[in-house]
Amino acid sequence: MANAGTVSLGNKVILAAWILAGRRVSIRIEPELLLFFDPDTRELLRTRPNPLGPDAIRRIRGLRKAGPPPRPSLEPIRVQRRTDGSGTLAVVGQQIALGREHRLQTLAILVSETTLTVQMPDGGTKVVRRTTTQPARVIKNRRPRIASTS
Repeated sequence: MANAGTVSLGNKVILAAWILAGRRVSIRIEPELLLFFDPDTRELLRTRPNPLGPDAIRRIRGLRKAGPPPRPSLEPIRVQRRTDGSGTLAVVGQQIALGREHRLQTLAILVSETTLTVQMPDGGTKVVRRTTTQPARVIKNRRPRIASTS
C-alpha cells in the first residue's frame, strides 16, 4: 500500500484509508465491494465500493482464488464524541443523554455489537444497550472549533 493509503488496481488508484498507509494488506474483490484485510490474521480492516467492472477485474494480473472471507474485529471500536450544551451525544445513530454536568466534554465511547460504553472523565463508565446496527464510521467527531478574533 502506498504512503497515502492508496492502491493501484486495474489502472485505477483507489483510496483504501490513510490510516493503512505503508501497511501490507490483501484485497478481496467482490462484485460490489473491495475488502481490505490483514493477510496474516484475515481481520477485516476497511471496505470500499468496487469501482471495477467484470472486464477490468479479469484483466488484473496475479489474481488468485479467494480464501475464506475476512472476519470483522471482535474487539470494541473506540470513538470520541463531544457532548452538546445539554450533555447529549450521538454515536452510531443513537443519542445518549448524560446530563448537563457533562456538557461540552469530549468523551471516549467503546462501541461493541450489543453495547455502548461511555468512559466518564472521573474514571467511571456508563453502559447503554445498543439499539442500532449502523457501523461506526467516524472515529472523532465534533472537535472544538476556535473562532478567529481578527
